[in-house]
Amino acid sequence: MIYSDLLLPIKHFLNVETSKSWVDEAIKPENLSILLIDHLICELKASQSAMYLIRKYAVDKESGDALLEWLQPFEQFIYKREGNWRDLAAKNKLSKSIIPKSTSSYGQDLIDKMVLLIKEELHHFYQVLEMMDHYGVEYKSITPSRYAKGMLKHVKTHEPDTLIDKLICGAYIEARSCERFAKLAPYVDKNLGDFYISLLRSEARHYQDYLELAQSISSDDITAKIEYFGKVEAELISSPDSDFKFHSGKP
Repeated sequence: MIYSDLLLPIKHFLNVETSKSWVDEAIKPENLSILLIDHLICELKASQSAMYLIRKYAVDKESGDALLEWLQPFEQFIYKREGNWRDLAAKNKLSKSIIPKSTSSYGQDLIDKMVLLIKEELHHFYQVLEMMDHYGVEYKSITPSRYAKGMLKHVKTHEPDTLIDKLICGAYIEARSCERFAKLAPYVDKNLGDFYISLLRSEARHYQDYLELAQSISSDDITAKIEYFGKVEAELISSPDSDFKFHSGKP
């Protein structure tokens, strides 16, 4: 298996493996456009989620505004169809350094890990646009899959459990993405397969960063929480799903 050293901990972390029926559906030529568009949106959503965590838990308004400014051209491209996608690579940068609130004991660690994650996800966002251009796939609005919402509805509503639970959800989403890139790579066009393989290292690190943050913020061992969300994630991935997307269940 390609990058088996990276994938081994992910296979142990995830409760179920992606089904052959999902892979068979994903590699159908007629599903290439939905696969790429959904992947594009997932990269933006990952950036938005990480940015929300920094803004809510780690920084003051001035730093929060600088973060929003960083994301703005990417959001405008998706939500308002404004701008040329080729210009986005040059816009993947922060305008100022982000300073943690003095009251946050974990703020700097959260900022360091999430800012790196955002930079990488926005770079991947641009790379997916390159793939879409290569395969002649035009962006169009699509409905979100049930996956992320299905995970997040189990998040506790009181702190610090809300933050810890969201970080664990983030870990599962990144790990599943990594597993599916590896599953698809041998069966798709070489250009796309090479791209998926190139994403594995960062995706594998992202899931570990989320887990490390969650444990560092929690005063208790989070193993039981991880196991709980593992079961939720496995149910979403292995149960029948009529809406094919990158993180959908069995077709």
